Amino acid sequence: MRLLTLRTGNGTSTVAVRQDGDTLTEIDGFANVGELLKDAAWEAKAKAAAGATHPLAGADLDAVVPSPGKIICVGHNYRNHIKEMGREVPEFPTLFAKYAESLIGPNDDLALPQESDAVDWEAELAVVIGKAGRRISEADAKDHIAGYAVLNDVSMRDYQFRTIQWLQGKTWEKSTPFGPALVTRDEFSAGPLMTSEVDGEVQQSTPTSDLVFTPEFLVSYISTIITLNPGDVIATGTPGGVGHAQDPKRYLQEGQLLVTTIEGLGQLKNRVVKEA
Repeated sequence: MRLLTLRTGNGTSTVAVRQDGDTLTEIDGFANVGELLKDAAWEAKAKAAAGATHPLAGADLDAVVPSPGKIICVGHNYRNHIKEMGREVPEFPTLFAKYAESLIGPNDDLALPQESDAVDWEAELAVVIGKAGRRISEADAKDHIAGYAVLNDVSMRDYQFRTIQWLQGKTWEKSTPFGPALVTRDEFSAGPLMTSEVDGEVQQSTPTSDLVFTPEFLVSYISTIITLNPGDVIATGTPGGVGHAQDPKRYLQEGQLLVTTIEGLGQLKNRVVKEA
């Protein structure tokens, strides 16, 4: 099942929808996918939904979960990225946070902030929590995952590396495309190819199975520290091919098109523009 958050009324309101081919069906009573996941019967209600319909073509999509309670990101989780950044394979996950204000829709413009000239791409597999839990065992972790989506952890490298703490380069306002759909766990598991392209040139291309720490391990590890709630997001890390590691370094420029794809999950298409 594929669940999306559709903007309606000229973008002034949203509704959770189920995608069936080229048709989007409203899931009555839920303003977005995050709100839907808070209902213990979310899966049954989404399957049974028979609300108003909309064409997928031309749909104005919001971030699939627009306001997660938590966005927890993982650094150094693909061996080829660890190598290109000159690091050692970690014993434990490297964790940092993002905030909901950083999220944008899967087709929204990506604004270059006035303060940074080192804006980089980071294709990532996102895990969305569907069932609350604390100290979840790795064996039980799959039962707490609602599904998966595509995310790009766009990073302002000049701010990121001002200190040894990364947050200031990772959670810029309206910098993180997320979507287009939550694909439920019964229809996807880590493995398919993930790519990022800039103006049609492939920058990153790595199977999502090439993780140091799996989604299930991350759910277990993070839930040891803090309760994971429905709608929370775990961004599982990026593979090699980021612009910062290239020689010479490459960063996003006005007018470019950033495309992030995971086979079976969908695609983000974000035009790079100047911040208003």
